[in-house]
Amino acid sequence: MRVLSLVLAAAAAAIAAPAAASVLVVGSDIAVDCSKAAFAGRSDRAAIATCTRALQEEALDRRDRAGTLVNRGVMLTRARDYARARADLDRAVDLEPTLGEAFVNRGVVLMADRAYAEALAEIERGIALGVDEPAKAHYNRALVHESLGDARSAWLDYRRAQELAPDWDAPRRQLARFTVAKP
Repeated sequence: MRVLSLVLAAAAAAIAAPAAASVLVVGSDIAVDCSKAAFAGRSDRAAIATCTRALQEEALDRRDRAGTLVNRGVMLTRARDYARARADLDRAVDLEPTLGEAFVNRGVVLMADRAYAEALAEIERGIALGVDEPAKAHYNRALVHESLGDARSAWLDYRRAQELAPDWDAPRRQLARFTVAKP
């Protein structure tokens, strides 16, 4: 069996930004607008306020409330309001402990805090539970592996992200930084 040894092509290359995993909410109008804003990559005050309105004004079932909390947490993470994002994601996990996206996004917040070992555990739990956008989860786990100095695992997760989302350019850009050599 051949073992691959991985070497970073550019040692000084910057770590890419993590990819947020939003939750599709099909419940009510305002919660759906929040979901659409999260999937569109928004993090402006109006989008966050839409999610807040959905949580305050709509009778959401447990899963849609947890999903709306994840979506607002994603937007808050993008806005770098990590404390509020973490609070939303913790509440989402309390409401729906099988919602993989909540764990993946908690991992993203932990990456921002440089708590890489904890981030890895959260992302792995999210992947095990299942997520709607597994390429993003694998991409985020690759970022954590790279931050922990595990280039081989990072490369494998970037490659898996590319396999899962072949049209997404971010994993391809990350893989281009690696050189694969056989011992």
